[in-house]
Amino acid sequence: MTPGTSSRTFKIAVIQYQPEIGALTRNLAAMEDRIRKAHAAGAALIVLPELADSGYVFETEDEVAALSGPIPDGRSATMLCDLAVELGVYIASGLAEAADGTFYNSAILCGPEGYLGTYRKLHLWNREKLFFAPGNLGLPVFDTSLGRIGLAVCYDGWFPETFRTLADNGAEIVCVPTNWVPMPDQEPEAEAMANTLHKAAAHSNGLYIACADRVGTERGQPFIGQSLIVGPNGFALAGPADRVDEAILIAEVDPGRLSKVWQVNEFNNKHSDRRRDVYS
Repeated sequence: MTPGTSSRTFKIAVIQYQPEIGALTRNLAAMEDRIRKAHAAGAALIVLPELADSGYVFETEDEVAALSGPIPDGRSATMLCDLAVELGVYIASGLAEAADGTFYNSAILCGPEGYLGTYRKLHLWNREKLFFAPGNLGLPVFDTSLGRIGLAVCYDGWFPETFRTLADNGAEIVCVPTNWVPMPDQEPEAEAMANTLHKAAAHSNGLYIACADRVGTERGQPFIGQSLIVGPNGFALAGPADRVDEAILIAEVDPGRLSKVWQVNEFNNKHSDRRRDVYS
């Protein structure tokens, strides 16, 4: 893996908003509005929540089928890719994907050149297992003019292997569309456990991680907001956002400085110090 070695400063935005289950037209309009606002604020990379187009709490497979579309040729994917080309930005968003009669909780990455790739969520949470198939595309990393970008979705962040694999594959930035929910036994006013996990992952792997959560309550399921952008030292560059209100967080990043972050001191490097002879 080769880290960035020259300055590449730009702005990342994460969009925290409240999709409405089943309201595809309304959701796509809301997504476009917020993407345009993030672009106007100078963002070059914009991240939206998990299942941003469809909503999350599905009740039947027929409902999933009605709200899912192919990537990259479906309505939602086409809108995002066309917008990325028009604005000259990169967009990562969660989408409900339909592929040959199978449904995936997916994320798309598109940019000024159009569609770049798809990631399918590896680790399915709770009732997602009733409707979606586990991801089968691995953990791809995409080369872009901004740097090497990886994708993960929500519960993927609970597994250290997700970020270690992406880092080993050369990722400099990981975009995380997510729909975080309250954790059992956690004090309601404590910062989200997910934030702790992603700060730790950013720190131990020397990555930028941008988490875009949703807010609101859908069919009785509350979501907890607290979107954030984490730097490669594990400290928040923006956020956590509010638990209830919509927000657009923006942070300036520079993947070109990652090699300096990895070199913790004269004798220690976060990556070369790994005992690969011991780890299996």
